Amino acid sequence: MDRHAVLAALRARVARIERAGLTGREEASAIPLCPEMDRALPGGGLPRAAVHEILSDGAGAAVGFAALLMARSGGTVFWIARDPDPWPPGLMGFGLPPSRLIVAQPSNHVDALWATEEALRCHAVSAVLLMDERPDATAMRRLQLAAETGGGIGLLLCEAEAEEGPSLAATRWHVTGRAGGSMHDLGDPQWTLDLLRCRAGRPQRWQVTWRAGIESLVVDEEMREESPAPRRSRRH
Repeated sequence: MDRHAVLAALRARVARIERAGLTGREEASAIPLCPEMDRALPGGGLPRAAVHEILSDGAGAAVGFAALLMARSGGTVFWIARDPDPWPPGLMGFGLPPSRLIVAQPSNHVDALWATEEALRCHAVSAVLLMDERPDATAMRRLQLAAETGGGIGLLLCEAEAEEGPSLAATRWHVTGRAGGSMHDLGDPQWTLDLLRCRAGRPQRWQVTWRAGIESLVVDEEMREESPAPRRSRRH
């Protein structure tokens, strides 16, 4: 893989998006989710300039949650996966138009981490999604430093394992779909969001619905759970 050529092409694509006036990036220090969740998160939302983990139950719910975060990041976003499968209508349902999306398809794990790090370092990129890769501690530190340099968010999305190890990420989420929770479902997606780990915060759980018609994430009051996240992750 000619990394110099790839990097030049990606920079040119980002520059075209900027010239088209599609970045729209906000400079707030945190990405808002919903009032109830923002009050529980240090900084009032999902912190920028940081890497976050999203664990999936294998369905489309975690992808939908990631799409929502990328959409609210406000600028150009990268989708990096060896087997990319972004579904434009589904992404649009979470407020992320294809015009803001750049898809990169690395051929191996090393190239995937390299592309993620380079994208995170770019000040014009507001969010980077890395699919189905598990960086080691050294790679995680490099990704975090890159996010601090660029100011965007890094999202590491992979399937949950029976016993997750310690994490260097700013937050770790486990997303489970409920009725209508798939990104490909025509109904309002409904998720269980377990915040398993949060710097300067505590584990929590929310039952939420994404109301696409009003572009709002709503906590389901009748199913609200203030209990901590599952015991297996409270060690971290």
